[in-house]
Amino acid sequence: MNEITKDTTIEEILEKYPDTVNIFMDYGIPCLVCGEPLWGTVEEAATKYKVDLDELLNKLNQTLQKS
Repeated sequence: MNEITKDTTIEEILEKYPDTVNIFMDYGIPCLVCGEPLWGTVEEAATKYKVDLDELLNKLNQTLQKS
């Protein structure tokens, strides 16, 4: 994965880049709900938890560049 987009699933991101869990938590997006991974795309989670999508994507992609 070269870039995380609004259509990338959270499960896919966490599988490949487990350190991103902290970013999701910083934005109030739980990655585990009742012991199960959060399903859906970054866009769906941003909408559900009222997070600025562009800001979240920028932060996630900055993390990819560092790894």
